[in-house]
Amino acid sequence: MRKHFLLFIFFAFILASCGKFEKIRKLTDEKKKYAAAIEYYKKGEYDKAGILFEEILPSLTGTDQQELVTFYQAYCDYHTGNFEMASFRFKRFAETFARSEYVEEAVYMSAYALFKNSPSYNLDQSGTLSAINELQSFINNNPDSKFRTEASDLIKDLRKKLERKAYEKAKLYHKTSPFNIASLKSSVIEIANFQKDYPDSEFSEELYYLKVVSQYDLAVSTIETKQLERYKDVVKFYQELIDKYPESSYLKKAEKLYDISMKASDRLAKLEEEYRKAREKEKSNTTKVGAAENQK
Repeated sequence: MRKHFLLFIFFAFILASCGKFEKIRKLTDEKKKYAAAIEYYKKGEYDKAGILFEEILPSLTGTDQQELVTFYQAYCDYHTGNFEMASFRFKRFAETFARSEYVEEAVYMSAYALFKNSPSYNLDQSGTLSAINELQSFINNNPDSKFRTEASDLIKDLRKKLERKAYEKAKLYHKTSPFNIASLKSSVIEIANFQKDYPDSEFSEELYYLKVVSQYDLAVSTIETKQLERYKDVVKFYQELIDKYPESSYLKKAEKLYDISMKASDRLAKLEEEYRKAREKEKSNTTKVGAAENQK
């Protein structure tokens, strides 16, 4: 019974609040509407404040209140999770009110809203790149800003997301196609790109090893005429692994592939040498036959 009574009180309060808000929206007195919007904003009811700010802004053009309401409206979007619009509004505020005391904060918040809107690492990262560019631009243009350190930390977080994306992409090629030559080539290429872009990554050791594995699988899967070069690359990638991580936990596994590749390289090199000698002998015999025919 008590639970039902409390629910009744709660819904009655909600209905009363909604009714009050709708009455405020219908006010023709812009000053009262403005005061109500500011009150909602200070109480943290950003959805209601944002609606009222949107409605009264056209009538505030050229007034002292226009700047503050425009700034608060951007924050309403931010606090209600509409980060893309918040970024747009903060940026427009900075352009419109270039001499405002809030302009530096607005520029930073425009970039910060993009940071908040950055997608998960497994999605398209164009939004993450945009956030990095905006934050870096803010730092470059405001080297003494109180937001500089925070902006730098945000860039590091975003780059970590790009790093994770690149790591998962490199692993995906390796995981899904153990005998698909095109995917194995892509795996090696993606790992090489990762190593270049993120040389000190926490994922680096694992990918150094997976590069050996992918190259070995590529060598095994390819036609014999291309195997020697690809086995040699396995040996090279193994050397890169042990040079960078001499105590690697992947060392024993990688060493097995190295040993197999060394033996395969020796065997294939001997075969190539035998083929070369056979071709030279055949060529020499053909030349002698031709010379003999010419003498007749």
